[in-house]
Amino acid sequence: MKFPIQNLLSKRVFGSKEDRLAETVKTFSPTEKLIFWVFMGILFIALIGLLAQVNKKFLVEVPDYGGSLKEGILGSPRFVNPLLAISDADKDLVSLLYSGLVKVTSDGSFVPDLAESFSISEDGLVYTFILRENARFHDGTQVTTDDVEFTVARAQDAGLKSPKRANWDGVTLEKISEREINFVLKQAYAPFLENLTLGILPKHLWKNLTIDEFAFSEYNIEPVGSGPYEIYSIEKSSSGVPNKYLLKAFDHYALGEPFITEISLNFYGSELDLVSSLEDGDIESASGISAKGAATIERTNLLTRETVLPRVFGIFFNQNQAHLFTNKEVREALNVALDKERIVNEVLFGYGVVIDGPIPPLEKTSQANSTSTKNRLADAMEILADAGWEANEETGVLEKKTKQENFSLSFSITTSDVPELKRVAELIQADWQALGADIDLEIFETGDLNQNVIRPRKYDALFFGEIVGRDLDLYPFWHSSQRNDPGLNIALYVNSTADDILEEARATQDMEKRVAEYKKFEEVLKKDIPAVFVYSPSFIYYVPEKIRNLKLGQLTIPGERFSNIHEWYTETDHIWKIFNKQ
Repeated sequence: MKFPIQNLLSKRVFGSKEDRLAETVKTFSPTEKLIFWVFMGILFIALIGLLAQVNKKFLVEVPDYGGSLKEGILGSPRFVNPLLAISDADKDLVSLLYSGLVKVTSDGSFVPDLAESFSISEDGLVYTFILRENARFHDGTQVTTDDVEFTVARAQDAGLKSPKRANWDGVTLEKISEREINFVLKQAYAPFLENLTLGILPKHLWKNLTIDEFAFSEYNIEPVGSGPYEIYSIEKSSSGVPNKYLLKAFDHYALGEPFITEISLNFYGSELDLVSSLEDGDIESASGISAKGAATIERTNLLTRETVLPRVFGIFFNQNQAHLFTNKEVREALNVALDKERIVNEVLFGYGVVIDGPIPPLEKTSQANSTSTKNRLADAMEILADAGWEANEETGVLEKKTKQENFSLSFSITTSDVPELKRVAELIQADWQALGADIDLEIFETGDLNQNVIRPRKYDALFFGEIVGRDLDLYPFWHSSQRNDPGLNIALYVNSTADDILEEARATQDMEKRVAEYKKFEEVLKKDIPAVFVYSPSFIYYVPEKIRNLKLGQLTIPGERFSNIHEWYTETDHIWKIFNKQ
């Protein structure tokens, strides 16, 4: 008797008709049928596997619509209005609910948002925008140049006291049509494009409100914008304060419907509560957490996204009030003696970058050297000794006598009562006292500091931060014309060469040329040492692992973390490569 498989192969199972195969199978013995069907099963499975592998070669993973995100935010929203927003909570919601003519990308460039296109005249004075024909507000109303004109007019109105007013000073609008509009500047100002990220208000909802009524409108809490998300519901406390916003994707958003369907924003009155909710899993993402708070987070299934903020913290010398700072060797020695690395490590817990100039770094790389404390102090003391400074035998404080004036290394450092700034000021005081200085700390509440100290320039040395921005416009902080309030030149710096460089830099549209000019300015500033630059802080954002395609880039405000939120996704699908349009 032949082996069963030999019987199978010897039979005529390859007839030209399917019924012949069926008839042949009927002639098999039970054992032969079992072997036949097992053989066919293996063949079928192998064929399916082969087809799956071939199909896989042609498939690509793409984002799909769906999913949700629960985010925690510190503070409570009050003015969810692009013209009135002050707090980070306000600005976060504005970023999600409103859109401007242009949007900033993660690489710092600007792309059309509500605008279909835009152009800039050769002299840099006229910016022309054409709106998208399909641009819509959340209530379905078309966005037109009337809305743009209305929004800017309200920003320029002194009665509204909008924080955005200075951005529109001297700008004239020329409405060409329902979709085309010109912005005319008095003088070239390359960073102007960023002003056009301003969220546009729907005129038909706001036009009947007087300036006095503007801040009290219900639309400041329940806004209607044209951004990637619209309001689905709001939960309020017993006192009427919003504690949760539920947002849904706006399917008519100008840049395309967002992939993530639903976003829940939960607001917390304290950092402790925010961190606790993040640790417990009540929320999935959070920002606004201090470096100290971030150091306590132990939850492992989170991604920590960090980017250096374009902010510069330093000690600014007021030579008009404290004449001892007219001695350049003093400013130089104080800079050398300061342990900046210790400040970043102890106060910021590593969430920051040491700096040695007015330009914030684009990435997390230190600009300062790592000289030991002993060597730093020795170098600083040598600088002062060479210039004639000697320690007073009774007080130990360094002194210098000249024909014109007797100087003592005694002065005050003024700063805010924000815990982080206060602690940094204490470390600065300790380092400079070790050098032989007599230093008092003057701590003020932030509002009091701005109004009664900074504006009238009543300080010896001010420890403060400057928000430089992505366009690196240093003019407001260092040009001699900005020495007095409302200018921001808090070091009261004057240098005609520096002025010329700053004027040239802010007029050019060429970013590479602008950066080169600012590098030249930085070299001039370092020779004069009008301030001691200390650090640039990092922005810390905790997100769940499920979030894909989040691009932080360089932020100027925390709300810009949402700049590409319409491209974030949690759900995926697989399609053939030839059908992929991304």
